[in-house]
Formats: sequence, structure tokens, C-alpha cells
Amino acid sequence: MTPITLVEGRRIALSNLDKVLYPETGFTKGEVLHYYATVAGPFLAHVHDRPASFLRYPDGPDGQLFFTKNPPPGTPDWVKTTPVPRSEDLSAHQLVVADMATLMWCANLVVEFHTPQWPAGAPAAADRMVLDLDPGAPATVVECCAVALWLRDRLAADGLHAYAKTSGSKGMHLAVPLEPTPSEQVSAYAKQLAQEAERELPDLVVHRMAKALRPGKVFVDHSQNAAAKTTAAPYTLRARARPMVSAPISWEEVEGCRTPDDLVFLADDIAPRLARDGDLFAPLTDPGRAGPLPPARGGRP
Repeated sequence: MTPITLVEGRRIALSNLDKVLYPETGFTKGEVLHYYATVAGPFLAHVHDRPASFLRYPDGPDGQLFFTKNPPPGTPDWVKTTPVPRSEDLSAHQLVVADMATLMWCANLVVEFHTPQWPAGAPAAADRMVLDLDPGAPATVVECCAVALWLRDRLAADGLHAYAKTSGSKGMHLAVPLEPTPSEQVSAYAKQLAQEAERELPDLVVHRMAKALRPGKVFVDHSQNAAAKTTAAPYTLRARARPMVSAPISWEEVEGCRTPDDLVFLADDIAPRLARDGDLFAPLTDPGRAGPLPPARGGRP
């Protein structure tokens, strides 16, 4: 019999709570739900009013994975949705994870949460920029940290503040709070930064996706600033061998990283981190921290 739980007055059926989703550690679906309940405060702050996309992995990371932007089948009528522009569907809607009840209903489907860089109601008006640092073996997150520190200082020269988090996989994400800016302009600026990083750190950085260019280097992926793209949300679990989290980290941790394991955070690590440090990504939810995008620089390759 499927247990029914009451969350904020909503009846939610929670299924297969004993099912092991992460075989390497024995982490179960019930523990996934407990994790999201534990981090709901900061998690909901970061996905607030943003259309959500999902990578579903109901049988664990070794099972079938499928990415969806549409509200999943059976979405309750009390779950908030928002219209989103899509060239192939002018009446498309996406779900918004607006409250604890919606979060628990989504988590029961076993998903990674992904969001765009713009809020609902303002499509393609980005209020943050993301740079995805993806290491090509044998490079690791250690090399990503070196690139992140260069990018932090470069962004600071333009009056922008960067905040770091692990991707929950091999790399890192840098997020920058912005005054609302057309996604097209943010994308162009992000690409210029990636190109500049490659010029300044030619042995460490590539700005193009071609795999042949990437062994031993860090790909600075600027493409997630396009209006149609999304990024793994802060605090989301990832479909990896272990219950790894896309975890905000301090710049002291970036500076001190010496081995890849230094920046691996599992679900059970996050509550103690929040208790000790608070939400290290909180500035991204503060409009007062947002900076203007610098004027476009002409004549750059």
C-alpha cells in the first residue's frame, strides 16, 4: 500500500521508500525525500519563481534517464505552472517548484532539478550568469578551481561578484547575480570571458566544446546562458553513482582544493554545512547584490 503523507495541507502519495537508488552507498528513495525536506528552505529560495526542468532517474543512475521540460504525467492541479516560450510550442507550460508540497511531489518522481537563468514572467531576461567549468580528463575539479579563481578576479574587475558551487558531478559552476539583462547579451559577455580565459590560460582553458580540444583542460561552457538552456539547481541531487549534490562552496574552499575529493559533497554533508555556513548562495537571491552587465566590448575575436 502506498503511504499518503500530508504536506502543507496537500495529500501526496509517496512510493517505494525503501528502494535503493544509489547502490554504491545504499541511499534509498526515502532518504532522497528526507534530504529535500531538510534543505527545502535554501533550495526553494533558489528555484523560486523559475520554470523547472527535470532529469528523471526513477531506477537510479544506472537505469533509464530522461529529461523533460513538460509537467510530468499526473501533475496535481494545485502545482503551479508558468507559460514559457518555445519555438515548437507556443502554449508550453512548465512546472514551478513553489512550495514544500510541490518539492516533495517532484522528489517522489526521483529527479534532478534544473532551472534557466531567468524567472517566470520574464523569459530571456536573465538575472544571473552561469559559467560551467567542465574538466577533461586527466584534469579534475582541482584545475577547475584554478580557472574559477581567475574568472572570479576577472569578473570583479567588471564590478561583478561570482559565487561557486560544485556541479555535483566532475566540475564546478560559477554564478553571478545580474540586473535583468537580455539573455542574448549575457551569452555574448560570457563567451567573451571564456575566450579571454583561454587566451590568458592557454594550457588550462578551452572555450569550445570539441572533445578533441579538452583532454587535460577545463572547458568554460558559456552556453547555459542561452534563454533555452538550464543549469542544475543549487542543492539538487545528481544522478551519479553516489548521492552527490550540487553544493555551494566558499572561495576559501576553492583556494584550498588539492584533490578532487576535497569538493565532493553527498546528501548527508549538506545539513551540517548549512548549519555551519548558512546558504553560501544566498547573495544570488538578493537583488541588492545584482550588478549591471558591462558594456559590450567591440573588436574582440
